[in-house]
Amino acid sequence: MSEFNEVDNIIEEETPVLHLELEDGTEQDCAVIALFSVEELDDQEYIALITVEDLESDDEEGALLLYRYNEDPEDPDTFSLDNIETDEEYETVTAVLDEILEDEE
Repeated sequence: MSEFNEVDNIIEEETPVLHLELEDGTEQDCAVIALFSVEELDDQEYIALITVEDLESDDEEGALLLYRYNEDPEDPDTFSLDNIETDEEYETVTAVLDEILEDEE
């Protein structure tokens, strides 16, 4: 079973997989790499994903997908993903994610 370690924000053991339907109508299975909040952005939560295809590939340079993560307050099992809209927000989020991933190494 997957376990989320809130201390270091990294998903442990079996990696959960989300089935995403993208805006262009294509579908993609993505593994969850990290779920984290960014204090500088009003504690907004973000999720880092990698496609299962990239995760299973021998290529170490798989592209991470970053989204805003919004949990439904009435149903914690329901959530939505929103695009990061600005370069400034993206840079802030990637800096925090880099720190999290470096701490794991």
